[in-house]
Amino acid sequence: MIRLLIFLASLFLFGACASSESVSGTRAERVVSEIHDPASKKVLVASHRGDWRNYPENSLPAIRSAIEMGVDIVEIDLALTSDSVLVLCHDRTIDRTTSGRGLIAEITYDSIRRVNLRAGQNAVTHWKVPTLEEALILCKDKIVVNIDKGFQYYGLIHPLLEKYGMLEQVLIKSNVTADRAAATFSKYDDNCLFMPIVNFGKKSYRKILESYERLKYPLLAYEICWSEYTPEVETCMREVIAGGSKLWVNSLWPSLNGGLCDDAAVEGDPAEVYGKLVDMGATMIQTDRPELLISYLRSRGLHD
Repeated sequence: MIRLLIFLASLFLFGACASSESVSGTRAERVVSEIHDPASKKVLVASHRGDWRNYPENSLPAIRSAIEMGVDIVEIDLALTSDSVLVLCHDRTIDRTTSGRGLIAEITYDSIRRVNLRAGQNAVTHWKVPTLEEALILCKDKIVVNIDKGFQYYGLIHPLLEKYGMLEQVLIKSNVTADRAAATFSKYDDNCLFMPIVNFGKKSYRKILESYERLKYPLLAYEICWSEYTPEVETCMREVIAGGSKLWVNSLWPSLNGGLCDDAAVEGDPAEVYGKLVDMGATMIQTDRPELLISYLRSRGLHD
């Protein structure tokens, strides 16, 4: 146990990193530099399931649109076919997102390739369900990739990240304890970026948070979720930032942010939503309204 915790601490410690303003290289490398810089005030935008309002969620055109929009991080979801191919899909079935039906775990990749993705108003498109490998090829050097459900499939993901030289360009988040994270990552010499999820709406939040606090070292970042902004949530956020870690929050729906969500930003004043999240210390925000969030951040000089 102790050896694994020491490994985890050494794996995710901050070094002395320069801000992206002084870092050359690809767009993805500049975003990674920002992630590693706890002193930077720039706010990174993560687009949930790509630009799904204009294209099918978790599709290649949705990812491409997010890249062209200037998004920093694209979030994608993984599922595993019956013949062990990692494909992009949020649900356990393909019923909602495609023209087909069935459990992904019971369908071969070849069968999934025969159906088409659905877009808004349930319209069937000509686009297909992409594989993780196809998405990585598209994203390489252009945008950081947050793979949801990535921890459970890490043994299958890691070879792909090594193949394309993308270990430092991919981020995985999970609500596992520090010892479990260390047990997984210690199997490899090099790993992708990682951050724990602390959801105050779940009974396990305290156990998860305390497991990382025992490391006595700053992690890359924490994702904090809350339905009610209590003094405990506020204290946690302040301690994360003061300890040298970045703070990731979600503006997706009210149960993750106490009502500071994208819908409220659209219906009212974005400053009353995104501004409050920024004032809490968030420098990474996952959103379903990337264009609106980027526009607001640029108005405050917080995004390129």
